[in-house]
Amino acid sequence: MSQELVLTRIHAGIAEIRLNRPNRHNALVPALLDALLKALDDVRADEPRAVVLAAQGRSFSSGGDVAGFSSVPRPERRAYARHVVGALNEVILTLLQLPCPTIAAVQGLVTGGSAGLVLACDLAVGGPDTSFAPWYTAVGFSPDGGWTTLMPERIGRARALSVQLLNERLEAPEAARLGLLHQMAPDTESVLPLAHQIATRMAAGRPGSVRHTLEQVRPDPQTVAAGLARELQHFLEQIDTDEAARGMQEFLGLKRR
Repeated sequence: MSQELVLTRIHAGIAEIRLNRPNRHNALVPALLDALLKALDDVRADEPRAVVLAAQGRSFSSGGDVAGFSSVPRPERRAYARHVVGALNEVILTLLQLPCPTIAAVQGLVTGGSAGLVLACDLAVGGPDTSFAPWYTAVGFSPDGGWTTLMPERIGRARALSVQLLNERLEAPEAARLGLLHQMAPDTESVLPLAHQIATRMAAGRPGSVRHTLEQVRPDPQTVAAGLARELQHFLEQIDTDEAARGMQEFLGLKRR
């Protein structure tokens, strides 16, 4: 039996959706993103009071699987990229429009487009090992996952630009200071329980009041959709270049050393 790439459960009105590709650091591939979209649709139908987005293994997610992109023949690479980035955009927009609060439980690495999964949640908690990094200019990709659409609003345009152009890593204390993380757990094992504690507190609010608060404070879905569509177009243009092809080969070569 093939491994389920996304695990879901609901208990006491709290839905937990967990990425389950730990052997690849939950890297984003079409099958995982498609499964995540289905899980979100299924969970929404169950009308939970809050949703916790988590991940198996040491890393929340390493973003788009560079090996996956590199293994696709170049004539088919744009179509593959359209599937991956397009599905990621759908996940982000779905999270932003759920009628209940969402909280990300983030351990380890959050790189590339997987930052969009965190940015799309209403709150995020992390541990001492949590960090965010873009990697786009190192690999030769164009930013996706809300790095140009949601990240500047969260941490400021100048900081978002410097992080991406300099390929900086935002360690947990800095991520918390900038507002990427709402709260820090004392250790990695405490991240998920803390996320559930906060989700339970949010779920205790009166549903109508919670819904109206979310609709007014969350980023405007139409504005975000337009920004994500722009990211997709730039990604498709860049992925079909010699620069991206060389960058992927060099990046994968360094990882194998």
